[in-house]
Amino acid sequence: MMKPSDLLLGVSLGLIAGYVDTAGFVALFGLFTAHVTGNFVLIGTELARPSAGHVLLLKLLAIPAFATGVIVARLLDFRCARLQHNPARPLLLMQFVLLAGFMVAGLAAAPDLDAQAPLVLVAGMLGAAGMGVQNAAGKLEFARLAPTTVMTGNVTGILIDATDMATGRATPAVRERFAKFFWPVLAFAIGCIAGGSAYMWFGFWCLVPALALLAWLAVLDWPVPVPAAAAKAA
Repeated sequence: MMKPSDLLLGVSLGLIAGYVDTAGFVALFGLFTAHVTGNFVLIGTELARPSAGHVLLLKLLAIPAFATGVIVARLLDFRCARLQHNPARPLLLMQFVLLAGFMVAGLAAAPDLDAQAPLVLVAGMLGAAGMGVQNAAGKLEFARLAPTTVMTGNVTGILIDATDMATGRATPAVRERFAKFFWPVLAFAIGCIAGGSAYMWFGFWCLVPALALLAWLAVLDWPVPVPAAAAKAA
């Protein structure tokens, strides 16, 4: 059975991902910070039909920035394992620092944002790196949760399980899996609506609630995954 703490973590991270991704998309000329798939598509679109905003560099730089966030998160995970520390809090704090930098750089670049301005490029890279950390943490430390940054697979699983439940073929495991994936997807959707609207009202200050939620998550004690704990004990 899914623990309430895991449900809280999954919903919170899903909310943060949707919120930050949409705020960044609205603010930074269609840049996706939470995943690279959309940026690959947008880069291809920009190459095929260049826009007047010259946004290609911003989207190109987001990919190595995202990759750097993932790599550094993995190195931090290795270090925590060597020191026998729980990596959950350091990973959440790393994401907090990067997203705080995203907000500060965005505020410094505002109000007249230019897709080629150095501070805008820095903001995009910091946002992508921060969400790269969340993606890595989802694989490394929070694998027991549903993915919180990319929803295509989650929605597919929900629809399959919903079909099984509607046709009377669902087992208790299917119902539990449905709940595990449904709530983070809903939280992500709510985060998208809130993030886009908040940016229109408050600019880059809109990231403050996401940072506050992330800081609160970092303060809490999250259990070490069983395989990781066993590996450290060995």
